[in-house]
Amino acid sequence: MVNTSVGAKIMSAASYPAVIMLGFAVYTTLAKLGLSVTVASYVGALVGAILITLLEINLPYRQDWIPDAREIGVDALYMITVQVALPFFVSISIVVALSDYLKGNGYAVQRIWPHDIPVAAQVCLMLLVADFPRYWLHRAFHKFKPMWRFHAVHHSPHHLYWLNVGRFHPIEKAIQYAVDALPFALMGLSKEVLGAYFVFYAINGFFQHSNCRVHLGPLNYIVSGPELHRWHHSELSKESDTNFGNNLIIWDLLFGTRILPRDRSVGPLGLVNRQYPTSFFAQMKSPFIKDLEGG
Repeated sequence: MVNTSVGAKIMSAASYPAVIMLGFAVYTTLAKLGLSVTVASYVGALVGAILITLLEINLPYRQDWIPDAREIGVDALYMITVQVALPFFVSISIVVALSDYLKGNGYAVQRIWPHDIPVAAQVCLMLLVADFPRYWLHRAFHKFKPMWRFHAVHHSPHHLYWLNVGRFHPIEKAIQYAVDALPFALMGLSKEVLGAYFVFYAINGFFQHSNCRVHLGPLNYIVSGPELHRWHHSELSKESDTNFGNNLIIWDLLFGTRILPRDRSVGPLGLVNRQYPTSFFAQMKSPFIKDLEGG
C-alpha cells in the first residue's frame, strides 16, 4: 500500500536534494579535517547509500522491487569488481602512463581546463561537459547490436534498487571510463573537483536505480533522476530508448529523447528474453552469445 501521509509526501519531495547535500557536507567536512579526498568522497557516497537504503525500506516505490539475498550478492560483486576495482586499476595504470607520455611529448593538455575558477563551478562544468559524450555513447550502446550485447547486462534486472546501478559488463565500464573520466584526469583536474564530482555521480546513480518513492519536480528538467531513469529500463524499446543522460537530462531535452509520462507508471522492466542469465559469471559471457538478449 502506498503511503500517502503528509510526512511521506514531504519526504518524497525533500529526500533527493537532502541526501545529495548531506553527501557533499560529509565529503567537504572530512576533506577539511585532513582526510584524503579519495576516502572523504567514498565516505560521502557511502552515507548516501545508507540513507537511500533506509528510504527504500520506509518509502518504497514498489513492494515487488524488493531484492532477495541472491540478487544483493550478485550486485555487491558487480559493485566491488566493476565499479570500484576496475576504475582504480585503470586510474593507477593507464591514466598515469598516458599522462606521462603526453607530458613527455610536449602536449599541454592541462591548459585546456579552467583550473582557476571555483571548485563548485568546475564540478558543474564537468557534469555538463562529461555528460555530452556519455549521452552519445549511451545511445550508441542501444543502437548498435554488438554494443547492445554488452549493455544488455545493465538492462537485465526485472526491477530496480540502488545496488544494481553497478551492474555493467567490465568492457562497457572501461569504455565509459575512457569517455567521461579519463579526459578529465589527463587535463589534471584537482582531487577536490574529481572527489566532489564522484560524490554527485555516485549518489545520483544510487537514486536513479533506487526503489524510493521520490518526486523531483522541476529537477526532472536538470538531473537524470529515478523518475526518468525507470522509463529507460522499460521492457519496451520505445520507452527504454529514451532518457540516456548519465547525470543530467539536459542533452536528452536538447536532442528530443526525454520522456516522463504523467498518466501512468512504468510497466515491466528488463530484456525481452526473460530467461537471460542473471548470475555474475554467466553475464560475463553473455555478450559473446549471439541474440541472447532477445533483441
